[in-house]
Amino acid sequence: SQQGCDPFAQTQRSKLQHRRARINQQINKEMRMRAGAENLFKATSNHKVKETVALELSYVNSNLQLLKEELEELNSSVDVYQNDSESISVPMIPLGLKETKELDLLVPLKDLISEHYGEEGILFEKEIKEFMELRQAMRTPSRNEAGLELLMEYYNQLYFLDSRFFPPTKSLGVFFHWYDSLTGVPSHQRALAFEKGSVLFNIGALHTQIGARQDRTSLPGLNQAIDAFQKAAGAFNYLKENFSNAPSLDMSAASLNMLVRLMVAQVQECVFEKMTLLRAQHDFLAWLHLAQEAARVEDVYSLVHQTMTQAHVKDYVPFSWTTMVHVKSEHFKALSHYFAAIALCDCPVPSDAELLEQEKAFIQFHVTMPEGPSLRVLLQDPEERRKLGKAHLKKAIMKHEEAMRIHGLCKILRKMDILQEVLSFAHKRSLSKYSEIDHEEDFFETGDAPDIHPKTHQKPEIKSPNFSQVKVTDLFHRLGPLSVFSAKNKWYPARRVHLMRGENGFGFTLRGDSPVLIAGVIPGGCAAEAGLKEGDYIISVNGKDCKWSKHAEVVQLLKSTGEEGVEISVITLQGSEGSKAADKKAAAMSSGSGMLKSNKENSRKSLMNSKSASTLLVWSKKSKRSKKSTYGIPFTAVGDNEAMY
Repeated sequence: SQQGCDPFAQTQRSKLQHRRARINQQINKEMRMRAGAENLFKATSNHKVKETVALELSYVNSNLQLLKEELEELNSSVDVYQNDSESISVPMIPLGLKETKELDLLVPLKDLISEHYGEEGILFEKEIKEFMELRQAMRTPSRNEAGLELLMEYYNQLYFLDSRFFPPTKSLGVFFHWYDSLTGVPSHQRALAFEKGSVLFNIGALHTQIGARQDRTSLPGLNQAIDAFQKAAGAFNYLKENFSNAPSLDMSAASLNMLVRLMVAQVQECVFEKMTLLRAQHDFLAWLHLAQEAARVEDVYSLVHQTMTQAHVKDYVPFSWTTMVHVKSEHFKALSHYFAAIALCDCPVPSDAELLEQEKAFIQFHVTMPEGPSLRVLLQDPEERRKLGKAHLKKAIMKHEEAMRIHGLCKILRKMDILQEVLSFAHKRSLSKYSEIDHEEDFFETGDAPDIHPKTHQKPEIKSPNFSQVKVTDLFHRLGPLSVFSAKNKWYPARRVHLMRGENGFGFTLRGDSPVLIAGVIPGGCAAEAGLKEGDYIISVNGKDCKWSKHAEVVQLLKSTGEEGVEISVITLQGSEGSKAADKKAAAMSSGSGMLKSNKENSRKSLMNSKSASTLLVWSKKSKRSKKSTYGIPFTAVGDNEAMY
C-alpha cells in the first residue's frame, strides 16, 4: 500500500524551499554589491574612500557569510521535524573557505626557466600547466578526505615551487590574491608564504566543514566529528606558530587563537555527547560524571566567548558566532546543574558499602562546599538531598532562561529552529523536574547551589597536520636535482667540452652522483687540456642528459667511448669554484632544513622546529625512491667513491 506523506512535514518542507529561494536571492544581491565595492576599492587612491569601501566590503562579506551559514543550516535541517528532541544535535560552527583569484604562471615561470636555468621555457609548458590545473582544482575541494588530500598535495607541491622559482633576492613578480574568510576583504602579497598560509587555513576550514556535517547521533559520526575538529585546531595552531605578519585578519594571531579555542570547545561538546550516548548506567556516580562533563563544556565555551569579545576580535567575528558560543556556555551550565539535581533526587540513598565511594566523588564535585550538614549526612538523608537538588534545579532554570534570552537577541539564531528546540526542550525538562520535587508545604528559602567542578574523561588533542601522508613528486624534476638546480644557486652557462682519452684515462677524478662532480683534475692530463676544472658538474655525456645519473652510469657512458673521444657538457656553480663546490653540495644535501631558510615566514624558531625539518626529510626520502631525488645521496653516505678515470 502506498503511503501519503505527512502533511505537517510537507508544509515544513515548502517553507524551507521558500526560505532557501529567498536566501539565494539575497546572496546574489550581496555578490553584486561585493563586485561593485571591490572595483571601487581597486580604482580609488583616496585613503578615506578606501577605508569606507573596506568597511562596506567587510559588512557585505559578513552578510554573505551569515547567509551562507543560514543556507547550510537549512540544508542540514530538512529531516529535523521527524526527530525526537533528545537525539537532535546542536549545530556546530563550520568555517567558510578562503577564496582566491585565478593565477597565470605560464609566462613568469617560462621566463625564469630560460633566464635562471638556461633551458627552453617552452619545453616546460606541460609541467607549468599541470601545476596551474592543480591550483585551479584546489580552489574548490570536495568536502571529504579527497578534498583534504588535494589541498595537502598542493601545499606540498608549493615547497618545490619555492625551492625552484623563488630566489631569496628577487621576486617572481606575481601576486597571490586571497579573500578573508570572514570579512571577504581582499588581500594580496608577492610572498609565497601568503599562498602557503592560505592553503593551510583552508585545510583547517575544510576539517571544520567535515566535522559540522557528521551525524552526531551515532558513535562513528561522533568520533569522526571529534577527529575533524581536532585536526582543524591543529591546522590553525600550526599556522599561528609558523606564519607571521599575514596581511588578512583571519590569519592574525588573535584570530587563529580564537579559532583554535573554538575548535577545542566543539571537540569538548562532542565528548559530552559521546558520554551521553555511551552511558550504560544511570546511577549516582554516572550522573555526577555527566554533570562535570557538562560543566567542562561550559568552561571551554566561556573561554571562547571571552576570546571573541576582545577588542581586536569583537568587530570581526560574526555576531551569530559570538551569540551561539554564549548560548552554549549558558546551556551547558544549566545542564550541569540539572544532572546534579537528578543525581541527588532520582538515585537511591547509598548503602553502607557505596557510601565511601559516593562521598569521595561528592567531595570533589562542587567548586565550593554546599551549605548545610556534612556531605555524609546529606547523602544519607533524602530530605537534604531534595533540598540541594531543588537549589541546583533553580539555578538550572535561571541558566536555561538566560540561554533562551541571549538566543533571542540574534536574528540569525532565531531562525535556527534546531537550536531553539534543544533549548526549550532542556528548559521544560528542568521545569517539570522542579515541579515534581517541589512540595507545597516547603517553607525553606531555596538556597544558592554552588557551581559544579568541571572535569572531563577525554581531553581534546590539537592534532598537527601530517604533511607526509600525501606523497608528491617535484613537477619540475626535469630541471635537475635540487641540491644544485635551485632558485638560490647560480651557475655559469654550460660549457661543451670535447674530451679524448689518453694512455692514463681522461685524467680526472669523479665523485658522488646526481649530478656527478669532477673532484680533481690531473695537471697536464686530457681533462686539463680540454679545459675541465675541479668543481665542474657533468650534466650530459654525448648528448645524453646526466643531471640525475648515478656515478656508475656516467662512468659507463665515459668508458664506452672510442677513438673519436666524447662530448661532455659541464656547469660550474658561481662563487664556489674549485673544491668548495663539493663541500657546498655536501652541506646542501645534509641540511634538510637548508631549503627553508629562504622562507621569510618560517621564523628562526621553526627552522629548529622538528616538524618542518622532518617534512622536508620525508619529501627527500620519498623522492629517492621515485628516482627524482631532491638531494641525491649525500656522498658521505656513498663512502669515498672518488675514482680516477
